[in-house]
This record gives sequence, C-alpha cells and structure tokens, in this order.
Amino acid sequence: MDLEDIYVNVGNDDIKDITGPRTQNHSQDEGKDGKCRGRRCLVSMTVCLGLICVLLLVFITLQHINITDLEKTNEKLKNDSGQVFFSMSKEEMNWSDSRQYCRDRGADLVIIDTEEKQKFITSFIKERVWIGLSDENKGNLTWVDNSPLNQGFWDRGEPNSLDENCIELDPGRDPVNNWNDLQCSRKIKCICEK
Repeated sequence: MDLEDIYVNVGNDDIKDITGPRTQNHSQDEGKDGKCRGRRCLVSMTVCLGLICVLLLVFITLQHINITDLEKTNEKLKNDSGQVFFSMSKEEMNWSDSRQYCRDRGADLVIIDTEEKQKFITSFIKERVWIGLSDENKGNLTWVDNSPLNQGFWDRGEPNSLDENCIELDPGRDPVNNWNDLQCSRKIKCICEK
C-alpha cells in the first residue's frame, strides 16, 4: 500500500475510531478551565472585596475613636491648666487697675473655681494678691467672666464688711481657706490668668 492510498482513505467516513473516546483538543480544555477559573476568580474577588470593606470600616472606626479620644484628652489638658498661664504684677494697684493691667496683657484676673487650683496658686505666691472676684453688684459676688461664686475659700470670719467689695488671696493664712474681702481702692499686687 502506498502512501497515496492512506491519504485517500483518511477522507472516508466509514473509518471507525478504534482508539477509544475522543479527547477534547487543547483549546476546548482552556475554555472550560477558563470558565471554571473565572467563577472561582469572581468568588475570590468578591470575598477579598468584602474583607477589604470590613477592614476599611474597622480602620475608619478606630481612627474616629482615636481622634475623639485625642480631642477629649486635649480638652482635659486645657481644663487641667495645661494651657493656662499665670502671671503676677510687680507693682501694687487697686482692684480696677489690676484688672486693666491683666486685660492689657490679653488675660484677666484669676478665677479660682476648684480647690486644686486654689492650692496651686497659693503654693507659688508669697504676698497678697487680687483675684477676679468682686461684689460690684452689692451682695452678689461674681467672677470677672460674670459667673457666680459657687465655692469660696474664705478665711475664718470672712467676708466681713459691707464696704469691702473686692477679694484678695492671702498666702500667709491657711493654704486652702485664705480669701479676704478688702476695699477695692487698696493697693496690692494681682495675679492674672491667660
């Protein structure tokens, strides 16, 4: 048999395949695997995208908590005298001039509204000073910011006079209870708070 006869017979339909079931060619295999890989890839991408969203949500929440905590800490520092400055005058003045002295420096006479602040200020001053409390409204002690007096640190027997309308802090007395009312025209030093 020649080679020509073999080639001629290849075209005949009556040749039976004796090699068994036909396998798909390589390009058909790629198509099925591609579809399968595509579904797997889509599921994997969806899961990954979901995880990224969850992680971003956790990150944003933690950032918000950290920022909120930082703001609260910063506010607490300001309230705990972290950003407050005290200064004392070198010259003696009456209460009104003392207040103006503080205002000219971007401050005001000190407001003492806690025992901690009272002890702190008493610890570093050595002589009598005006504080930001007065009785200009006759009978109503108010601070320089117009807030009412809620807690006082009065020396024993004080306040004691109707014509003494301005308040001094005297560190030579009890460390906590050392306020005294004086006539506003008296000249003493003052303590400013900024």
